[in-house]
Amino acid sequence: MPKYPDITVELIGQNGNAFSILGICLRAMRQAGLSKEERDKFYAEATSGNYDHLLMTCMEWFEVE
Repeated sequence: MPKYPDITVELIGQNGNAFSILGICLRAMRQAGLSKEERDKFYAEATSGNYDHLLMTCMEWFEVE
């Protein structure tokens, strides 16, 4: 179960662009009213590894389609 199951991000079809994926997730977090501190925590975690780590972090935090 993701940390924020009420936030759904659509990552399928994003052509593997890490910056695009980060933008989608951060935008969804802002729209859900999450704090800048929480968004920064996600960003730090998501960018602390390779592309696969980014995707795994997204799946740990959000509902992914």
